[in-house]
Amino acid sequence: MKSYNFTINGNKYHVDIVKHEDRDITLEVNGTSYVVSTDKMAPTKAPSKTPMVVRKDATPSVPVMSGTSVAQTIKAPLPGNILNILVKEGDSVQKGQKLLVYEAMKMENDVLAEGNGVVSKIFVSVGDTILQGATLMDIK
Repeated sequence: MKSYNFTINGNKYHVDIVKHEDRDITLEVNGTSYVVSTDKMAPTKAPSKTPMVVRKDATPSVPVMSGTSVAQTIKAPLPGNILNILVKEGDSVQKGQKLLVYEAMKMENDVLAEGNGVVSKIFVSVGDTILQGATLMDIK
């Protein structure tokens, strides 16, 4: 049962919709029952399914073997804002080392190195807003 509260010309009305079949609606207005007829019939088809949102998967960082280090392109797994960059170009990094911190979905997220290497290029700055799949940095 659906309930509504109305104020019309300063008068308050509490309306409960008790039953709705075809063009007839049974209502209770401030405790008094009424049957009201409408111009249109109630829909007869079942409600549609909830639409499904489909988005492309983020392109994962792909390690490419290069001697003993791993060449990496670090990409954003989710859209967000860059909060802190913990390395600079030319720094050596170890697998699992925290590279930067960004906010996504109201949570701080750490981006870690996927292997050993040297930071060759950083594409973002603190305060930047990034999209999912944006390139954050290259490590060789």
